Amino acid sequence: MFIPLYDTNRLRHIRLQYVTIGLIAVNTLVYLITAIGGENFSNAAVLGLGFIPSVVHDTAELDPRFVVIPESLSYLSYSFLHADIFHLGGNMLFLWVFGDNVEDALGHIRYLIFYLLCAVAGAAFQGLIAWDSQVPLIGASGAIAGVVVAYLILYPRVKVWVLAFARIPLRIPAFIPLILWVLFQVVMFAAGGEDQISWACHIGGIIAGAVLVLILRSRGVPLFAGPDEDVAPSAPNQQPVATEPLIPDPPAATPRWGRGNASSSD
Repeated sequence: MFIPLYDTNRLRHIRLQYVTIGLIAVNTLVYLITAIGGENFSNAAVLGLGFIPSVVHDTAELDPRFVVIPESLSYLSYSFLHADIFHLGGNMLFLWVFGDNVEDALGHIRYLIFYLLCAVAGAAFQGLIAWDSQVPLIGASGAIAGVVVAYLILYPRVKVWVLAFARIPLRIPAFIPLILWVLFQVVMFAAGGEDQISWACHIGGIIAGAVLVLILRSRGVPLFAGPDEDVAPSAPNQQPVATEPLIPDPPAATPRWGRGNASSSD
């Protein structure tokens, strides 16, 4: 539908989005390790670290050769695996464009908690919908869906550059492409879209992101903010009104005894 390229939303509360950068680095590193390891290693990683609902819900058993972590940890570990470079690149692009401002609004630690909980929610909702599925779930899409909807709630009127239909560059308010993106996920989930994409995981991340951003955002961070240039009008300057008779200064030639008036500078 659209590819995000860039937003004009500056950081207000943090100097560097190092959690977002770290998450991108970790996802990329894990992908490179699995890709370099070859097909057998990659398949083993998917089975051992991916989220498999039937295994987590104890309706099926995983081959002991692939058991590398407790089953409950796969609610998180799945989100750091990706099927191919396009899967990785799409998720990381969304995270790069929208993640920094969500991190700015939540703070570093709360943002990391937010991201991981959205990933957990995506897996949990997928497991709820497909309880006995033996297909491994992988990818950061659940967490990314949470980041996207958080950005929509926090900064709907900020202008973003997108490629519409992957070829038409547009600079439009964020709420236009992001609402369309959310609606597309809902429609595809309701219609039972492509089997290769877990729309339920996206929905779980969207729900978690919408709730958690209201709870975890930093004090004083508004909702539905506009671009930086949208500043609330200030009250016009008013001249002070004297409440007591003014005493004129003595003539310049008259000496002043005692301590002089001090001046301050910022």
